[in-house]
Amino acid sequence: MKNTKAILVSLLFTSTVFAGTSELAEQVRKYEQRYQLNSLNEKLVDNHGDGYENMYGVRNFRKVLKGILYRGGANNSYNKYGKRSNTNPLPDIGLKNLCSEGFGASVYLYETNFSTAPKQVNCSTVESKANTLKYYQLTAADVENTTVYLEMIYKAIKGEGKSPIYMHCWNGWHASGLVSALALRQFCGISGKDALSYWMRNTDGNTEGYDSIKKRIVDFKPLAQFKISTEEQNQICE
Repeated sequence: MKNTKAILVSLLFTSTVFAGTSELAEQVRKYEQRYQLNSLNEKLVDNHGDGYENMYGVRNFRKVLKGILYRGGANNSYNKYGKRSNTNPLPDIGLKNLCSEGFGASVYLYETNFSTAPKQVNCSTVESKANTLKYYQLTAADVENTTVYLEMIYKAIKGEGKSPIYMHCWNGWHASGLVSALALRQFCGISGKDALSYWMRNTDGNTEGYDSIKKRIVDFKPLAQFKISTEEQNQICE
């Protein structure tokens, strides 16, 4: 049974439904052209939060599913507008910039200090369209939340939630890597071995320990209720 938080996320994460895969293709095209990331390992924003000024406030920003899911960290330790402890959610500038880029949701994968962050940001996008970014908290280490965040991603693919989604931890390495590896297994059909290699490659060398995460990635079995079509898979998977 879903917990209260899971039910809340499921109820809130609804919006207009895509009429078909043409709308999904347009979403993919837009963000692929905008970010020009050639692989799942390439960064748009580096470890110090630099590289793409319009996205300032995040760290180690990478794509996972084209036009749908992106991952990374929160730029607190290196923030030129005001440093604070690394163990915090996204700074306000990060939320504002994600909103301006057209993101509909961001998910903080830890609990620490989430109460200090706004849960919704309203803005005008770079295309001068009104947008609302909703900010959620789901602890990646909680196995019960796996279904919740996979459902969010599935709904984004199907057009039932505003996308893209930015899922993040503190550095953009371990917890966001776990969620991303499971998403790649679920929606792109990659093997446990390849998903684990992906996770390790994108920790920027911080691979020691984390045995429970590694095991979850390898042992994960795709969930039948979130199966997508081959056409959808071809559009969003690298």
